[in-house]
Amino acid sequence: MATFWWITAILGLCAAASQAEEAVRPKVVLTPEAAAIHAAGMLFDGHNDLPWEIREKGNSSFDTLDISQPQPTLHTDIPRLRQGGLKAQFWSVFVPADHDQTGDALLQTLHQISIVNTMMQRYPETFEFASTADDIQRIVTSGKVASMMGVEGGYSIEDELSNLQRLYDAGCRYMTLTHSKSLKWADSATDEPISHGLSDFGKDVVLEMNRLGMLVDLSHVSPETMKAALATTTAPVIFSHSSARAICDHPRNVPDDVLPLVAKNGGVVMVNFFSAFIVPTAQLKLDKDARGSLHDVVDHIEHLVKVAGIDHVGIGSDYDGVPQLPAQLESVASYPLITQELLNRGYDKDAIYKILGGNVMRVLRQAEDVAKSMKQE
Repeated sequence: MATFWWITAILGLCAAASQAEEAVRPKVVLTPEAAAIHAAGMLFDGHNDLPWEIREKGNSSFDTLDISQPQPTLHTDIPRLRQGGLKAQFWSVFVPADHDQTGDALLQTLHQISIVNTMMQRYPETFEFASTADDIQRIVTSGKVASMMGVEGGYSIEDELSNLQRLYDAGCRYMTLTHSKSLKWADSATDEPISHGLSDFGKDVVLEMNRLGMLVDLSHVSPETMKAALATTTAPVIFSHSSARAICDHPRNVPDDVLPLVAKNGGVVMVNFFSAFIVPTAQLKLDKDARGSLHDVVDHIEHLVKVAGIDHVGIGSDYDGVPQLPAQLESVASYPLITQELLNRGYDKDAIYKILGGNVMRVLRQAEDVAKSMKQE
């Protein structure tokens, strides 16, 4: 028995050592080839929470947090945006889910929009608002960061369809149906279900977003709500900041049985960088504080490519909205390393361009076409 225990212990140590060796993958080193490919592409990030950080850490003031200068307490500032080669961004105008109960969700969302407006006015040499995909192309060609906004949580419309038009007119081009709590009309991935998908009003919300040309964002929603929205929408959807549940079994990630539906719909899953969403499940069970690395993020990209297809994957970092990031993706300066690792894994430049932003640009154009068609009808 003692001998058996000893052999078992040795085998266990060897297995642990093997897992540790596999977990430590070499740092990604940027080459001139990858840098050139990255610079020539259109990096379009689906989700950045800088406006909330400006509100919380800077009292909503760019005098307090001047992002034209390095800001070590943030993931995002203009020098690092330039270094990272960002071309277009959905800025999140997030407010916490408890505003669903306080009755001021729309007002607080409009405050977040005002912060983004101020950022556009304060740094006009760097940012410019875009209303359409054509606008994005024009602004990117001018050397500025094309900027749209995304509402994070359907409570911002306060159960009034007309508020979707108001938010669209203010520059919002997607809305995440829920955030951390279920609504009366859509279920959150991290709360108990109410509708078990979408209520009739929830379906009306999706169709009104289609009519406006506002992208339906299915990050944060339950799998039932994902499927219900995909069955309702007449335009492609996005997951603005979600990863692959098959790799990291977190409710915020997209299950494999939903991915073929996303492909059929023409939508895009934009990979989130938050460590808790990207570190493989088995590793998180061993070390709940594991950061993971850029390699893990690209593993998620590869899985989504394998199951959904190369046309249905994008980047949705969640910078300035998460407490922990993987090694080599600590700030917006790090984006080119994703291009490098994709190149290392055999992706050609056309495939890389799709992942960086080509796919979400296609979705945006298709949503605009659907809106034009619905308005004509």
